[in-house]
Amino acid sequence: MITFLSDQISGNIQDYEIHFRIHASRRMFQRNISQNDVEHLLQYGTIIEQYDDDFPLPSLLLLGNNHQGRPLHAVVGLNDKDQKLIVITAYEPDPTKWTDNFSRRKL
Repeated sequence: MITFLSDQISGNIQDYEIHFRIHASRRMFQRNISQNDVEHLLQYGTIIEQYDDDFPLPSLLLLGNNHQGRPLHAVVGLNDKDQKLIVITAYEPDPTKWTDNFSRRKL
């Protein structure tokens, strides 16, 4: 079953503030991933892993493509109470570590 971020939050995703951690911003710059790429991923990407016990917030691993079709992953903390999404990191998945559709880790 495909799950989207909008299925996990209360309310409308457009009502959520998006915060980029310093680590995420640095890594995105190094990896040539734009803020628009990540925002597109938040809107249209699918949840492939869920980390309910992460501290300080539960987080999700999202998979999607940017507008040019480049596959991307983003780890996002979910603060549903304050309606905030915290981007922890974003990267292009390594095909040697993920299945051909980048949705499952290789064993």
